[in-house]
Amino acid sequence: MRHTYPPLNIEVRTPRLTLAGATDELLERLVPAVRAGVAETAPWPFDDPISLYADNPDREWRWLRGIWAGRARVDPSFWRLYFVVLLDGEAIGMQDLIGTDFAKFGTVSSFSWLAPGQRGRGLGREMRAAVLHLAFAGLGAREASSDAFADNQASNGVSRALGYEKNGTTWETRRGEVGLIQCWRLTRETWDRQRRDDIELVGVKESLPVLGID
Repeated sequence: MRHTYPPLNIEVRTPRLTLAGATDELLERLVPAVRAGVAETAPWPFDDPISLYADNPDREWRWLRGIWAGRARVDPSFWRLYFVVLLDGEAIGMQDLIGTDFAKFGTVSSFSWLAPGQRGRGLGREMRAAVLHLAFAGLGAREASSDAFADNQASNGVSRALGYEKNGTTWETRRGEVGLIQCWRLTRETWDRQRRDDIELVGVKESLPVLGID
């Protein structure tokens, strides 16, 4: 189905998976994973409106409201593109791309989660590679950042494998307790040296005016 709102038509396709604009229909397909609990073992994710710590059904409601609010807040000063990760047609997680004053700075950050049963298969790296291709090849980004708690070996391992460099540390909370955050930075030049030629972008050009990108 083609949507009137262009960002919902964006797709990023790799040989393994597809990132598809997070329509309400696709979000409904993710509800069972959210209801079952995305955060079941340490390392725990950030304290966030969609960190999934709440009990059901408040968990699903907060998760949906957070995405709806984020989809609605889109202008040149800030946007967040939400994607549902599809593996062989099954919705298995989310991958987001965030831009703040993108037209001025050309920088993006990313956020993602996978259903527990899908982890440890290299899909997190494939998702990040896909969204980086969208950022650099599709939107013309200059730099991408990422961060994760220092003990989140999986997320930090993805950043390291994709060429990010360490970019200092900061602090955040999870379940109300302070934890050390490792920050990462990936330049366009580094991404260019290892860019892939097997990732397809769909619907990006039509979305540029929505994001304030010339």
